[in-house]
Amino acid sequence: MQPRNMSMSGVVDLAAVKAAQEAKAKAEQARAEAARQGGGAVSGVSPSSLVIDVDEAGFEREVLQRSTEVPVVIDFWAEWCEPCKQLSPLLEGLAREYNGRFVLAKIDVDANQMLMQQFGVQGIPAVFAVVAGQALPLFQGAAPVEQIRQTLDQLIQVGEERFGLTGLTVDPDAQGGEQQEAPVAEVPAGPHDALLEAAVQALDAGDLGGAVQAYRNVLNDDPGNTEAKLGLAQAELLQRVEGLDPQQVRKDAADRPADVAAQIAAADLDLVGGHVEDAFGRLIDAVRRTAGDDRDAARVRLLELLEVVGSDDPRVTAARTQLARVLF
Repeated sequence: MQPRNMSMSGVVDLAAVKAAQEAKAKAEQARAEAARQGGGAVSGVSPSSLVIDVDEAGFEREVLQRSTEVPVVIDFWAEWCEPCKQLSPLLEGLAREYNGRFVLAKIDVDANQMLMQQFGVQGIPAVFAVVAGQALPLFQGAAPVEQIRQTLDQLIQVGEERFGLTGLTVDPDAQGGEQQEAPVAEVPAGPHDALLEAAVQALDAGDLGGAVQAYRNVLNDDPGNTEAKLGLAQAELLQRVEGLDPQQVRKDAADRPADVAAQIAAADLDLVGGHVEDAFGRLIDAVRRTAGDDRDAARVRLLELLEVVGSDDPRVTAARTQLARVLF
């Protein structure tokens, strides 16, 4: 089951062949350097090093460089944030449970405003990952532990298959002996969890109409529910592309660059295929070239696709800036 409110959209960009080759080379170089410094095999790390506090000064060393060996999950938090007090201990427990398959980096947003801005964090808790030096958003807000596990499993699989990141060897006796594992706390269920779960189950069963209706039911009662907004945008996108002939859609878009409907259909396919920036760029160009109803149609579809990706993705922030320049 695909986790709710979890965006793995950035993983698609990580699959680029050139990026993968460069990342694997970095990882191999880092492991070789560590082996030379240690005079042989790389020694295991202590369990306590699986959860680290990171600031702006240490970000390059603790996150970027470390991400050439193991996926680094970033928890943006603050002392005053009540949901953070639920999510952070959960993530810390999972970091120890996964035993070196990822490292958790905790960043206090009050003390590290620049990092918060660079990642485009608009609300906390917010969770990102860095794999082989490349950042991608995972999710925002608290979430049930099993859904977080599914997202972590996807992240680890990408790191292993595309970048050769096999994780760290944990030595319980390193630096003071074995650490007591923190308990993994469950996040309390919200008032709309049953409806949201029904929507996810409908998606899993291929019932896109049922998923759309389930998300709308949540929004009818709670118009500001971000999880339902994201889910509805995703379900509606899948509904639109269902049954389309990709080759014909792309041919139409190439043959008729001034046809806004053709460009909109191609942008939908771009996004479903993981070509996020292509989808945004296609629609921004359509807005730039057109006027009246055509321009408005391209603009509205772009806003819908931005909703699908999620406001915590830096590509969304860039697209909104480009759209504003075109419109004003």
